[in-house]
Amino acid sequence: QVLFVESGGDSVQSGGSLRLSCTASGSVFSIYTMGWYRRAPGKQRALVAVITSGGNPEYADSVKGRFTISRDNAKNTVYLQMNSLKPEDTAVYYCNYLEGYSQNYHPAFDSWGQGTRVTVSS
Repeated sequence: QVLFVESGGDSVQSGGSLRLSCTASGSVFSIYTMGWYRRAPGKQRALVAVITSGGNPEYADSVKGRFTISRDNAKNTVYLQMNSLKPEDTAVYYCNYLEGYSQNYHPAFDSWGQGTRVTVSS
């Protein structure tokens, strides 16, 4: 069983910034692609940012240019720097290991952390 601990969520005003962190269990962190998902109220969980084991990022169009994903393999931790936040970024954010390939990733494990809540007010 893999465990994820997300943190860093908060309530901010539109235009603000937050940095999310997610620490994952397991000894395979460095070889896996990692992703940040979010679940907005009334919507399904959606993948918003990806970082490969080699450090290559990919972003959903809705966050491109505003969010930056990074990773620290020594700490088994993936980060999401979120700038220029908008009310539509309001969601609970989760991380997971990913399998698949560009534009076709899916969670590697059916195990999720508690998430971290981001609320952006206008």
